[in-house]
Amino acid sequence: LESFYRRQLRLSPHVLGHSKAHVGRVVAELVRAAKAQGLQPGPLALSLRGDFVCIGSAYEQHKVRSPDCFDILVSLRLPPHLEPQPHSAEGLGTHGAFVCGLRARAGWPRRYRTFAEGFCVELQGRSHLSSGLVLRWFQGHLQRCLGAVRYRLQERCRISLSACPGRPPTLHILPCSDYVCCHISMAVRLIPAIPLGDALYLTALPPEGPQGPLASEALWGLNTSRQEQRLLSWLKEQAPASSCHLKCLQILKGLRDLRRQGLDEPFCSQWGRVLSSYVLKTALFSLLLQGPLEAWDERFLVERLEDLVLYLRDCLRKQVLMHFFLGNTSLPEAVALPRFLKEATPVNLLSAFDGAMLDLAAFQLINTWIQAPHVIRMYSSPRYLRPVPTP
Repeated sequence: LESFYRRQLRLSPHVLGHSKAHVGRVVAELVRAAKAQGLQPGPLALSLRGDFVCIGSAYEQHKVRSPDCFDILVSLRLPPHLEPQPHSAEGLGTHGAFVCGLRARAGWPRRYRTFAEGFCVELQGRSHLSSGLVLRWFQGHLQRCLGAVRYRLQERCRISLSACPGRPPTLHILPCSDYVCCHISMAVRLIPAIPLGDALYLTALPPEGPQGPLASEALWGLNTSRQEQRLLSWLKEQAPASSCHLKCLQILKGLRDLRRQGLDEPFCSQWGRVLSSYVLKTALFSLLLQGPLEAWDERFLVERLEDLVLYLRDCLRKQVLMHFFLGNTSLPEAVALPRFLKEATPVNLLSAFDGAMLDLAAFQLINTWIQAPHVIRMYSSPRYLRPVPTP
């Protein structure tokens, strides 16, 4: 496990630091240009607020293999008279996610009709902001700003923007050879986000999954990345300096990716969804708060990793792994939650999958752990190493 971590999973702090700094500079230029192009839009248009939030494993110190993919929330400024309205996920065809609509308040002024026609859809008799229409506007707005930014950055890097329908646009950055020492082509997913206050954001639901057409248009997902970062910072302060909790998460992600190489479809695709990085991280959070943090010292790496695998197996067998922040009353006082999260209905992250799929995943998980040395030797060879699909 140590060799596997050191040779295939561990990132160079030097390379990661350079990559994050470069991504931050390029995204700041693009957001600044997009905000300037949308200045003084009036109350009847969308615009960028001018700030962005770096999220995901690259900024939480548990990214594996290569610092070539990043996620960034880009804050939008909305017209008034829109209010968040939590919905029952199961009632609208979504499972395993907290969904929220941005509903027009009663008595929507007539002068907002143009905005409603351009960016809203009807749900249950009321206008709701459409995530699909907002995403389409966001992609076009960034594309229009790309020319000026590309000219200003031509000595640093070459940049381009790609977009698939229903997905956030991806900014591709190729550093120039004489600009940085780490010449890695990077992909940055730029996610339009609606700020709710208290470091909470709404983002578009992913197009895949069981949600219906109403959900994909009128409903948004809740992003709690900032709360996760705060919890990780608190854990870093409380745990031993040599704590292995993030290393456990990285090794488990690495084993999951290697095991995928030997699976056949359709289970191969479901394996990655059932054991998504978010599910693994949620399980780690839950396990960390169950016992003394001193038990996560580096010398207990194998024991803690096995605990994490067994905890996940039990969750899969019981078909229950609750979202860590929604309605959770057992969090440490130092990690204060916004009222919106405290009062939210708890969500089971595994409710989108049927029992047979979860039982099979539980079996393969235990099998992967028992045969970890064989899995590492077998699927780490150049014959089997192939790019892992981007989520």
